[in-house]
Amino acid sequence: MMQKKFVKNLALLLFLNLLVKPFWILGVDRKVQNIVGPEEYGFYSAILSFSFLFYILLDLGITNFNNRNIAQNTQLLRKHFAGIGTLKLLLGVFYAVIICLIAYAWGYRGRELYLLAWVGFNQFLLSFILYLRSNISGLLLFKTDSFLSVLDRVLMIVIVGILVWTSLFSIKFSIEWFVYSQTLAYAVTAIVALIAVLNKSGRLHLNWNTTFFIVIIKKSLPFALLVLLMSFYNRIDPVLIKKLLPGDVGDYQAGVYAQAFRLLDAGQNFALLFSVLLLPIFSKMIKEGNPVNDIIKLSFSILISGAIIIAITSGFFASEIMNLMYHRFETE
Repeated sequence: MMQKKFVKNLALLLFLNLLVKPFWILGVDRKVQNIVGPEEYGFYSAILSFSFLFYILLDLGITNFNNRNIAQNTQLLRKHFAGIGTLKLLLGVFYAVIICLIAYAWGYRGRELYLLAWVGFNQFLLSFILYLRSNISGLLLFKTDSFLSVLDRVLMIVIVGILVWTSLFSIKFSIEWFVYSQTLAYAVTAIVALIAVLNKSGRLHLNWNTTFFIVIIKKSLPFALLVLLMSFYNRIDPVLIKKLLPGDVGDYQAGVYAQAFRLLDAGQNFALLFSVLLLPIFSKMIKEGNPVNDIIKLSFSILISGAIIIAITSGFFASEIMNLMYHRFETE
């Protein structure tokens, strides 16, 4: 029964993401880099990656813990939502203070700090969206979660598309406008996701309970370690490139790195879609004492097959792919 539910909802999730995200990654996001140039995009990419390094402070593993917890105990949504929601807001403030202090000590000034403030706010919105979605997927409402998983990108495509491909607004497009567009898209998505959760949990209210906060953080810490390690593994490269190379050279090389990383990131994002379904499904099946072997084998087969095909294709046609995507690119 669960395997059938998994396959059905995986098909919907992959369909929606294949419909939307390639257009975002290969169309809009790539177009922005071609417009602003590798130096400007590299400047943004390094700051974005810097904000990701401290993403753990926004979450502390709470999203994954909550996803598992709600899947196993659906009645806890009404009890925990107000408390965890309040904790997420506090973590957002803490995250903002820490990244600004560390960025200043790292040498960020002026425009770098300004853009980091906006990118950091976007990270908070994204973290809050993922927390809200963890409640929805924990209730096994996978159709709703699937549509929410692409809503932010659809909105970004519309907003950035209007700015880039039309003359409705007489502005010179810059990387700042790209960030502002993300802010608006994330804010709208957060509101929609909040409404969806409130439909199941009841009215919204903040609940300050220090003991509850400490208990939730302690239970979430095992998940936090995974988030921390993966954040550094995936995001530290552009930060180091910008820091180690002088001036515009660092921005340019970070932009070159972002050109290739865009494709890797896209592939990883599709792999992560499996976890959106598997974590709550596994949690519920394990609690009920049902075997998970068949779903593990099915998921592994799909993932490894896709990874091999993409890796071989990228290896043989690397230059052709980069030449097709970018006006300027490095061959080595």
